[in-house]
Amino acid sequence: MPPYQEQFPKGSAVRVRDRAELEAFKKGWRYHHPLEVAQLTCAGKEGRVTSAGFYHGGDVLYEIQAMPGLWHEECLESTS
Repeated sequence: MPPYQEQFPKGSAVRVRDRAELEAFKKGWRYHHPLEVAQLTCAGKEGRVTSAGFYHGGDVLYEIQAMPGLWHEECLESTS
């Protein structure tokens, strides 16, 4: 995606990637907004994007309805 362009606009249905992918992201991510332990329990769950924002440099961060924390785009996939 181009910088400052979200893949999942507000209202999009998304699925959190599986636990192994989340743990790999958590282990390898060294920058802002690391995944919280509570977020790992959301692996495989579906929800709707309630907001999308951008960290300086273009990283997209999402809020997902009824799920804790901020989500990196790499941790999500489309349900369609």
